[in-house]
Amino acid sequence: MIAQTIVEAHVEACGSCRYWKLEAKAGAGQCHRHAPQSIVFKVDEKLQMESRFPETASDDWCGDYQRA
Repeated sequence: MIAQTIVEAHVEACGSCRYWKLEAKAGAGQCHRHAPQSIVFKVDEKLQMESRFPETASDDWCGDYQRA
């Protein structure tokens, strides 16, 4: 019998990053690496502003990755 070693593959993507927070949507989350960004949008001829963290997919990646 041949012994097999299983090696866990580690992928440096959002889904395994310490800064990523999973949302209710499957495979989607928010990057909390930096402060939320302000966004401005128009609703019924009025400008509104919100602050949000960037939304990313679990398999997205960037250069700021840190293992969870």
